[in-house]
Amino acid sequence: MATDTEQHEKLVRNARACDECRDVLPHAPRPIFIWPHRPKIILISQAPGRLAHDSHKAWNDASGDRLRVWLGVNREIFYTLGLFAVLPMSFCFPGYKNGADAPPLKACAPKWHQSFLRQTTPELIVTIGRYAQHAYLPQYKNLTTAVNDYQTLLPTHICLPHPSGRNNRWLAKHNWFEQDLVPCLQQRVADLVC
Repeated sequence: MATDTEQHEKLVRNARACDECRDVLPHAPRPIFIWPHRPKIILISQAPGRLAHDSHKAWNDASGDRLRVWLGVNREIFYTLGLFAVLPMSFCFPGYKNGADAPPLKACAPKWHQSFLRQTTPELIVTIGRYAQHAYLPQYKNLTTAVNDYQTLLPTHICLPHPSGRNNRWLAKHNWFEQDLVPCLQQRVADLVC
């Protein structure tokens, strides 16, 4: 019987080799996710962007910089300590639609997520953006409602808007997010990173 570590390595290897969506992608499949052995914090996000696709590194762009500020961690903590997992709704960059990133491919999350999530019991799950919120927090009618209910969701869950510059208007309209929610999130992450 395979050890826990062998099962982890096999799942990561199989997911990285996935090319199921090759016929619908505008480029060769390049699955991008972060899955250390037994992460404490799992970020369930939308899909890698073009810069992440090109560098083959999740959240390797301005959105990732903003996300790390919200989390209160630097790049080293985010990428190298094995505390954070990144599980996008679509592992591959979906291309563009109407001048913006296309929605996540629908086949990816059902194929892979449960296999990954069965391997660990995280201390915090962070859903990022409306696609992740619809999939993992469907009890909320929209993203804003889910984000605003952070005090109920914590300490085990929290929902964030996507940190893209496209959401600057949302952030300006909901100033409670950076004034109230972000400090709570940073404290929760700090408690887990120590």
